[in-house]
Amino acid sequence: MNVFYEESGSFKVGSIVSRSDASLQVDTQHGKRAKIKSANVFLEFSSSLADFLPSADNLATDIDLDFLWECSPDDEFGYQDLAADYFGREPSVIEAAALISRLHGAPMYFYKKGKGRYKKAPQDALQAALAGVERKKREQEQIDGWVGELKAGALPEAIRSQLMQLLWKPDKNTLEFKAFDQASREQNLPPLRLAHKVGGIPSVPDYLMAGFLMEYFPKGAGFGKYAPPAEQPELPVAAVRAFSIDDANTTEIDDALSVEDLPNGNKRVGIHIAAPTLGVPLDSDIEKMVLSRLSTAYFPGDKITMLPDDVVQAFTLQEGRDCPAFSLYAEVTPEFELVAFENRIERVPVAANLRHGELEQVFNEETLANDPGVDYPFKRELVWLWQFAEALEKRRGKHDPSRPAQHDYNIDVVDGQVSITIRKRGAPMDKLVSELMILANSEWGRMLAEADIPAMYRAQSMGKVRMTTRPEPHMGLGVAQYAWSTSPLRRASDFINQRQLASMIRGEKPQFAQGDAMLFAILRDFDATYGAYLSFQDKMEHYWCLKYLLQENITEPTASVIKEDLVRIDGLPLRLRIPGLPELARGDRVQLSVVKVDLLTQDVELRYTGRLDHVEEAGEDEES
Repeated sequence: MNVFYEESGSFKVGSIVSRSDASLQVDTQHGKRAKIKSANVFLEFSSSLADFLPSADNLATDIDLDFLWECSPDDEFGYQDLAADYFGREPSVIEAAALISRLHGAPMYFYKKGKGRYKKAPQDALQAALAGVERKKREQEQIDGWVGELKAGALPEAIRSQLMQLLWKPDKNTLEFKAFDQASREQNLPPLRLAHKVGGIPSVPDYLMAGFLMEYFPKGAGFGKYAPPAEQPELPVAAVRAFSIDDANTTEIDDALSVEDLPNGNKRVGIHIAAPTLGVPLDSDIEKMVLSRLSTAYFPGDKITMLPDDVVQAFTLQEGRDCPAFSLYAEVTPEFELVAFENRIERVPVAANLRHGELEQVFNEETLANDPGVDYPFKRELVWLWQFAEALEKRRGKHDPSRPAQHDYNIDVVDGQVSITIRKRGAPMDKLVSELMILANSEWGRMLAEADIPAMYRAQSMGKVRMTTRPEPHMGLGVAQYAWSTSPLRRASDFINQRQLASMIRGEKPQFAQGDAMLFAILRDFDATYGAYLSFQDKMEHYWCLKYLLQENITEPTASVIKEDLVRIDGLPLRLRIPGLPELARGDRVQLSVVKVDLLTQDVELRYTGRLDHVEEAGEDEES
């Protein structure tokens, strides 16, 4: 005898070898011996084992499901009873097996209630299920159509409109994703390669920007509607002529400087910082922007500002205006000793916005060492401030004339063409500004700490930089504390610290007290976001450096060894690992050859071809 039984949700047949009350030993149609439960057996038969299932399956396909559903009772039923009604007589073993197979294989039509027992689905549930099947069929036809277009090299409009979403943050439940993923797998191409092949990536920078905006500006880089800044309070006007020093493209001018002669022979240095907090009330639309964006994001050729242009223009230290500012005045002796500090909230007359390009022509190491007698705006103040900056650097223990020069790189992009220029770091105008900003950030941090007012500090120890709400040393800068306070138009940390400074200067209750959970939350969010913005800037600079290699047809670059297989390409802000680089010392210069540059994936392959010479390498950049 043979048996027709259920196992693991499907029907099988086998020849009985032995049986007990609860189980049977059977030889399956494939020649394997199996032990099955008696409770899983539906039918016994003596006909051919090999022909039984094919015959039952063929008969089952002829059973019309809609008719079977119509003629089945509303109540729960056994398959034998329905088989008798359907065939109009006692069914044969093959017919019974065919009918239960048909019931079992149609869960939308019939719900299983027990061994061989079923209940037909309610009409509304059945109609909904059938509509779902039809919908899935239409959807698969749509997917297949899109896949065909993609494989033919065309980009369907429905996928084009969602392509960046598919590449950066795909919703795997959408038809567009399923089609794009299927085409990618069938052509054995990564999604980005497929997108490029069908013309969906005309610009790699735009592709990179789309991913950045999707992650950090999901509602777009625009500012939408917002209430304008509040009317600024009446403030005394400082009796100074301040000037700023910035790049030509700088619009958010946060800081300016002034120098006054005092009757006692000392000088008073003014460090003037833009004061957006004076026109941005707590919980206002603009403050919400600050706490949402947290920083200006920079990248070659453009930037996404933390504040809207009209707000920036209201508070930037624009020449020809009396600008609201937080001023730190430092009294300095002829020997460059600091003897007193004073804080003021005031309007500062800004006499000039000096720009790097013009200023560096007349104010540089050579002109300072050999005064050519050429006059230029604020020459007397600039020369004295540079001498003061040198003294401040020595005071911090960071003055080292023998230290190898470091360089900054300016990357400009115009109409898809990139230019990269090099500026020596530590040039007089750079040192002048950076030293006075370090002075302001460290002294304001000290004053806030002494007033027991928390702030957002940068600390560094053991080479690791971190943020904290309490003052800790910044070993890289050589200061006891360092509270970012000099860029409130560009960084939320400085904006928050300016609010805290205002309460200290005015003797008012600060917005954040010690241990305030909200301040910790802002600090955490700022630190993560600021790091992400810098990472995006690095990614974009990396792309434009690779583009520069191709644009300038640089096939044999030189580089300096940083450590192990990591090198810095000469003339570019580009660090790369060179597989197969022999063991070399830091500072060894090497000759390389370009094997491949892939702008789409931002990959570059270089080969080591020989050692050139050795140069002293500057240490890692200090944060300032």
